[in-house]
Amino acid sequence: MIDNKIDEDNISINTVCELLMDEKYCYLQTEQVKALLNNKDYSFHDWGNFARSWNSLITDQYMADGGSYRKRRHATLSALPYSKIWQREAHQPHYQTLHYNSLNGGIARHYEPILATTMDNVSFTSVIALGCEIFGRLSPSNAWHIEAHQFRIEAHAKKKSEPTPEGIHRDGVNFVIILMINRDNIDGGNTCIYDLNKNKINEFTMKSPLSMALFDDQNIFHGITSVKQLNPNEHASRDVLVVTFKKKVSSEAIDHG
Repeated sequence: MIDNKIDEDNISINTVCELLMDEKYCYLQTEQVKALLNNKDYSFHDWGNFARSWNSLITDQYMADGGSYRKRRHATLSALPYSKIWQREAHQPHYQTLHYNSLNGGIARHYEPILATTMDNVSFTSVIALGCEIFGRLSPSNAWHIEAHQFRIEAHAKKKSEPTPEGIHRDGVNFVIILMINRDNIDGGNTCIYDLNKNKINEFTMKSPLSMALFDDQNIFHGITSVKQLNPNEHASRDVLVVTFKKKVSSEAIDHG
């Protein structure tokens, strides 16, 4: 079931913001994302190098289910209120409370940083700036604490792998972007959207690179179904970039200098 209610010929930041306000989530097909990124402010011309950076990810050592199927890198960023300009912050651990992540939460998880060459890539910088623009329009008075996560879920024929092993969840932030990088030799990995009572309201499969899902994390639960290898003789994986935006409280406000 997919009905993103967006006219493909008239995609704009405003239409995305309106859908997020009305539906609390938005699913954009590849051509719609390209239309948003392909202008003087954004670009994806170095997408090939960006996608290949997922080959450098490190196995996640914090999987409480004992799985070794997830690889990742992580970075912390920030942005001023209502600004597309963002900056890198000192590398720091990722933390979620057990309330938001009952499987892997409750501890500081120290991941290897996203490589500088990846963060300098125009595709990465454009996606972050696009998020700043969209969410800045929805909440123009807030500075942002931003976390970026490169994820690779590897699938094997004899065992299913879980993109969201914690199950249906919220991330404990204000807004979330999931950007599809690549699907290789897998079945499953459907994105499921739920209301605050955990009633499913939509399900779709992000199949194409550059397709994008955006969530209002305060008002939507989400989860990803398990993935399984199709051809047992070939590598199988699901690569995504997840970017979360959390409003900074006044004590965390960015120094305007």
